[in-house]
Amino acid sequence: MGSFWDLVYSPEKASLVTLQPIERFGMDGAILFSDILVVPEALGQKVTFKPGIGPVLEPLDFTAEHFGLSNIREAEKTDSIFETVRRVKAGLNDKIVLIGFAGSPWTVATYMVEGKGTPEKAGTLKFARENPARFQELCDLIVEKTVQYLLGQIKAGAEVLQLFDSWAGALKKEEEFYTWCINPTKKIIDQIRKEAPDVPLIGFAKGIGSFYKDYFRETSLDAISIDFDVDLEWAAKELQPLGCLQGNLDPAFLVEGGDKMIAQAEKILETLGGGAHVFNLGHGIVPETPVENVAALSRFLKSL
Repeated sequence: MGSFWDLVYSPEKASLVTLQPIERFGMDGAILFSDILVVPEALGQKVTFKPGIGPVLEPLDFTAEHFGLSNIREAEKTDSIFETVRRVKAGLNDKIVLIGFAGSPWTVATYMVEGKGTPEKAGTLKFARENPARFQELCDLIVEKTVQYLLGQIKAGAEVLQLFDSWAGALKKEEEFYTWCINPTKKIIDQIRKEAPDVPLIGFAKGIGSFYKDYFRETSLDAISIDFDVDLEWAAKELQPLGCLQGNLDPAFLVEGGDKMIAQAEKILETLGGGAHVFNLGHGIVPETPVENVAALSRFLKSL
């Protein structure tokens, strides 16, 4: 049995995985099957996936220039992703949008610094607070490589881009949130818009609560995804005037299915239907989700 990376770096297999939901459920958009840790891999930091643990990254050398990283294998890692994008684009009709993506610098940096996912990101916060210039250097490096990576996806056929900041909720202090979430995200957006001004950009900074408004306004994203904890009425009043919202069905409703799932979907559509809105989950689909529930939700949405 192959590893997760064997699947990600196989254009033939990854394109099939990307297209499967479109063929099975008739979704309006396809999002590239890949992972946010392609960038650390491209920078030369080895990433493995261990059962029950998740991603494990080899330690950085914090004393070395550029943290001991080398981009000698960058093309090897990213070119296969670009080929997947090309294959998926060729397999879609003109009505289905192709979404490329990358991890936001803060989230990618937390994995690179701590070597794995941790809920509170205490190790990364400690390092950033004690070594702000050094941490800024790492973030700038991630920004540079992420811009190159996303522009490569656009060239290969991606029509929309999304940035995932899955661990942004660990930034509780306003100054740190601006410094490590908003600022590097804005750098990426500004550089992408110089090269591809017509490509819509979506951001998903999970769990940031009251910071959502600052995040949307200060980054000038075209759309933001909101997690399932965000109050719908507040989102409609405070966020939707700033642009398009994406979300935010709790994946637990998708697991349960039935009338409760449909009722919650109706509530989301009723509350956010007055403005620009893309119906989606408020976080990723969970493994125990019955496939028939996904099909039922898709049929309901398409029937409207």
